[in-house]
Amino acid sequence: MFGGGSETNHERSTAMDYDMLLNWKQGLTRDQRDGALMHRAGWKYPSGVKVIAEYWPAAEDPAVVSIFQTDDFTALMEISLTWGDTFDIAVMPAVSAEDGLKVGPDAMSRRQF
Repeated sequence: MFGGGSETNHERSTAMDYDMLLNWKQGLTRDQRDGALMHRAGWKYPSGVKVIAEYWPAAEDPAVVSIFQTDDFTALMEISLTWGDTFDIAVMPAVSAEDGLKVGPDAMSRRQF
């Protein structure tokens, strides 16, 4: 599948890559944000999620950018239920630029107007 780059022709996965953006909920106090950071320090991604990268930008929002791979919807739901009271969460499927360039021409040839 796309995104990992480490698979051989013999290895196939149904997992997809996802980008997740976490923006602070409006109205949180400093103590609530600090509590969320302490919670994050001990939190682990759910089973079935392979983290590719997690960034904490030097900006107000997004507060967290995570790139991961999974084939388990339950894992996505668990992340949302865990962090939804602190962050506005956007999760979207993604491919690497390299893989996008590979599949782009075929997708463009099949698009309907």
